[in-house]
Amino acid sequence: MPITVSIVEDDAQTRDGMCLLLNRAEDFRCVSQHATGEDAVERIPSFQPNAVLMDINLPGMSGVEAVRKLKPSLPQTQFIMSTVYKDSDAIFSALMAGANGYLLKQTAPRELLAALREACAGGSPMTSQIARKIVEAFRQTHAPAGEMEGLSPRELEVLELLSQGHIYKEIAEQLQISYRTVSTHIEHIYQKLHVRSRTEAVAKHLRQK
Repeated sequence: MPITVSIVEDDAQTRDGMCLLLNRAEDFRCVSQHATGEDAVERIPSFQPNAVLMDINLPGMSGVEAVRKLKPSLPQTQFIMSTVYKDSDAIFSALMAGANGYLLKQTAPRELLAALREACAGGSPMTSQIARKIVEAFRQTHAPAGEMEGLSPRELEVLELLSQGHIYKEIAEQLQISYRTVSTHIEHIYQKLHVRSRTEAVAKHLRQK
């Protein structure tokens, strides 16, 4: 049985190239292509693919948000994020949303296929640059005793939702507060934890847990 894959990519040429690569490989089959996160969320569940190659920077709904919405209905599907950026905040958001791997778009075709095989075999493929960024984030973000205790109950709620990959708008909706209030809470969290980014804050939170 071939590994079935859905592709979510807004660039038509890149999307077609990935599909052609998959269909030329004996053990893969591209079952669907999607130009937006909205279309992916609506249509991918009907295909039940083994894996999804998801562009993280999509127009409208982001790739991270699309994964978060798709994961509950596709718990066995492996989501591999694809991006041109080595942005550690985006990496953490994607992984917390349910992504299984994270690759740069310049990944060689052979390595891309190998990553899909690895993910479907239970692994979490990442390019070496991405893995290094995650390791560095955890090394640099040890939370001294008492730092987390300095956060208010609401700030802890916000930080927990951040660690789950939620964006500011979703946190505001879930906690029924304004976007500006969420932004203020996060600013205070950064100050109290002595961090400068979402990645560092989430890393400290996870290590403390």
